[in-house]
Amino acid sequence: MTSTPHLVYHLLNQLDAAKIHYSLFRIREDTIMIEAHVPGRYYEIEVFPDQRVEVEVYKSDGHIGGQELIDELLAKYSERA
Repeated sequence: MTSTPHLVYHLLNQLDAAKIHYSLFRIREDTIMIEAHVPGRYYEIEVFPDQRVEVEVYKSDGHIGGQELIDELLAKYSERA
């Protein structure tokens, strides 16, 4: 019996061949997320069991900051007890 590999394997092979760094996550119970990073942007690729794909791209505005951005991150997004 010959079966076709799931789309996730195909995408990972493509990223490996292109030498694009990626990580795998399980954020939602019905998807596998591949987060692919290239300079100045990253891609969130969510693959569903039916092999449907959703992609969201996050782009840098080129601004590089320092401690003030860490302070802003903590002030805005720390969970309050």
